[in-house]
Amino acid sequence: MTIIPKPGVRPANPRFSSGPCAKRPGWSLKALQNAHLGRSHRHKLGQGRIREVLERTRAILGIPADYRLAVVPGSDTGAMEMALWSLLGARGVDVLSWENFGATWSADIQKQLKLEDLRVIAAPFGELADLAKADFDRDVVFVWNGTSSGVRVPDGNWIPARRKGLTICDATSAAFAQPLAWDKLDVVTWSWQKVLGGEAAHGMLAVAPRAVERLESFTPPWPMPKVFRLTKDGKFFDEPFEGLTINTPSMLCVEDALDGLKWAENIGGLKALMARAGANASTLAAWVERTPWIDFLARDPKTRSNTSVCLRVADPWLKTRPEDFQKAVGKQIAGLLEAEGVAFDIASHRSAPPGLRIWCGATVEKADIEALTPWLDWAWATIKAAEKAPAHA
Repeated sequence: MTIIPKPGVRPANPRFSSGPCAKRPGWSLKALQNAHLGRSHRHKLGQGRIREVLERTRAILGIPADYRLAVVPGSDTGAMEMALWSLLGARGVDVLSWENFGATWSADIQKQLKLEDLRVIAAPFGELADLAKADFDRDVVFVWNGTSSGVRVPDGNWIPARRKGLTICDATSAAFAQPLAWDKLDVVTWSWQKVLGGEAAHGMLAVAPRAVERLESFTPPWPMPKVFRLTKDGKFFDEPFEGLTINTPSMLCVEDALDGLKWAENIGGLKALMARAGANASTLAAWVERTPWIDFLARDPKTRSNTSVCLRVADPWLKTRPEDFQKAVGKQIAGLLEAEGVAFDIASHRSAPPGLRIWCGATVEKADIEALTPWLDWAWATIKAAEKAPAHA
């Protein structure tokens, strides 16, 4: 078998996972040394830490002053389920779905909430659902950035300023990397583990006045688990949005979130975060453009993600191989690079077409993307050489 020479430079940080994502440059456990540990999170110091997360988040993202903001359990998934269970049912629902998470929300609305007036406006992986089909007299649920497909909405212009229904947006791989149209979004969710490289298990929930009005005027017909409750005695439940979380948060994770937010402030805030993600994605895109064997899963450059960049093997030779080989090709590439300590967790999402998914968010260094690309070429050349080698008796 032909031995393919290995590149001479390795990424300084091989962590390209799409969640949990790489920590910010220079991070160490010393960043957590002031964590409020061994005491109640409801003590004034613990509450102060949580409120600081809310205040710094609001400032960096430019969240309107009249939107309520909370730390909630269960990561972005918990935040989205809380919104769906608490707010849906008053109107018909349109779900825009073009990847795994949109499909998850539509399935939960249909199978768990059992809403009959549900329309799913879907598109296959790599394409964007037809945004023009969304009816804003109804509630509209969508992801801003498709984490498992690398396809994002281009902006918020497709959402009318005047609408009867609510817009509920899963923005977990978009927040801090893409400009969100806050005036067009009634509920927004995300987690700490994406663009700021925070720890998992905690979600963020931003609620606009229109959503608060819905909460106080409509009571869903299904039983509501405690961790999903956003009302108390028919009124909006203020406490989670004032630093008194519904359940006990990890104060280590809270401290880590604060560290990420302070880093973001120090490098220049949201503009700097978006610029870093954009530079990383552009670096990867330049390699794709000059590399025949690889291509983007997202077909339209205008709707291509700058964080969870999804790729497919485009070499025609691949189609000549057995189906099981084609399905495993992304895992093969990822496995080779993990064994070399060059890239971790870059195989495509388990529900996505076979290929690669490379996180280009703000905590990733551009130099590491530059160093990664020759290794991707090496991995593919090595796999092809092994497949073409004659079998030995």
